[in-house]
Amino acid sequence: MANHKSAQKRIRNTKTKRTQNRYQGRTVRNAVKKLRETEDNESLVRDLPKVVSQIDKLAKKNVIHKNKASNLKSKLMRKANAAAAPVAG
Repeated sequence: MANHKSAQKRIRNTKTKRTQNRYQGRTVRNAVKKLRETEDNESLVRDLPKVVSQIDKLAKKNVIHKNKASNLKSKLMRKANAAAAPVAG
């Protein structure tokens, strides 16, 4: 156990922040998974900006790496663009 007050406070703060980061990270992962599995184009277009914003916030707070955020957004955008494009045939 830590002997200094500052170390004890750091342990408390770290635990709180870790809990928040895990919750927010899990929430975003579930949102991304839901978008990937959706077949409805309207809900995809409606929910995409919200999920992209959440991903950006996680990257800004270093919960996820900025390149991972870019990769996630890129894949979601490609899915959205493919859904919006007319079917050639």
